[in-house]
Amino acid sequence: MFGLDNKDTKLLLIVAVMALFAPFILNPFPAGSGMAQFNAGYPDLMQRFVIFGIFAIGFNILFGLTGYLSFGHAAFLGVGSYSAVWVFKLLGMNVLPAIALSVVVAGLFALLIGFISLRRSGIYFSILTLAFAQMSFNLAYSVLTPITNGETGLQLTLDDPRILGETARADGSIPVTNILPGVEMRSSFDMVIGPWAFTFNVGYYLCAIFMLLAFYLAIRIFRSPFGMMLRAVKSNQQRMNYTGLNTRPYTLAAFVISGMYAGLAGGLMASMDPLAGAERMQWTASGEVVLMTILGGAGTLIGPVLGAGFIKYFENIFSKLNDNVLHGWFAFMPDGLEEVMVALVHPFVGKGWHLTLGILFMLVVIFLPGGLVEGGQRVGRLFRRRDIKSSDAEADAARQRKAAE
Repeated sequence: MFGLDNKDTKLLLIVAVMALFAPFILNPFPAGSGMAQFNAGYPDLMQRFVIFGIFAIGFNILFGLTGYLSFGHAAFLGVGSYSAVWVFKLLGMNVLPAIALSVVVAGLFALLIGFISLRRSGIYFSILTLAFAQMSFNLAYSVLTPITNGETGLQLTLDDPRILGETARADGSIPVTNILPGVEMRSSFDMVIGPWAFTFNVGYYLCAIFMLLAFYLAIRIFRSPFGMMLRAVKSNQQRMNYTGLNTRPYTLAAFVISGMYAGLAGGLMASMDPLAGAERMQWTASGEVVLMTILGGAGTLIGPVLGAGFIKYFENIFSKLNDNVLHGWFAFMPDGLEEVMVALVHPFVGKGWHLTLGILFMLVVIFLPGGLVEGGQRVGRLFRRRDIKSSDAEADAARQRKAAE
């Protein structure tokens, strides 16, 4: 199906089902319960899951297949966001042209940076990409202020021309992004089933469709001769060069494709919230996508999506756990013990959620070098061994009964 083998088709269908039913899957706890704070089924967070999933999938095509570690991919994310906002300012609020331009501009920018950076490999390549990203950040922050609006960020105003759409709504407010006239990105439908509340958002499902398309394209790249060539580059690029094969066009193509994925993610971010700032191009954003890919499983198909969801969940859920919530958790304890437990847990939640994430990342790198995907595979093998042992035991018992008869 879709030109994929059975295994890849099942994987694509699993991702599609997870994306389709995300409002149910991510809201396991009743709305009024004490555990409802761990629900993640609200539109803003679900959009971040899939947008950063796209970002990580694209980065994995470069890092997971070729082994080239880029510390500058946030530059393409920022360029995509700026391109989309300029479309909203000049043309109109339809997101499809904005997303298309984001992908094209990010691809051209990646072609320029990749052409220079890929003349080196290893740590030198990583440093070059980091340098270009920081140059882009500083240009956007202070030099190219007529284009980027500097530290304030590029925003929509009522003075924008929007030659193909309305410049203002009937109430005098700035128009909102839409897919089609009347179909706004922020439109949502709420479903209440008993104590559970589920929200279905137009913007989320558009992002989910793009993520599925990006995931499908990544599968085709991984299974193609082009993907095999990229794996060969990762395995031993020097040996390939000795055979007379020029690997640079392949690595440059991978770099550009990866940059286009980042541009798509940036365009979708701007489509959800029409604002572009230089902070999206900082080195910390590039480091975040590296963590996502390694945590989920570099070189695997679904790993980057899992890593992106894992980190964004921690960022948005655990960072909101303050001392009041902790006191509510340990209220059943005596006062002195309650204060001790709150003091012990406090450094790992709220503003200290990075500490928890860092510890988890170290544990994954030490015990699961293949990331969360390897953890799932180990659990699967464990259950299969148990099934085999139980079936062998049943067979032995059957043989013994037959011999006794």
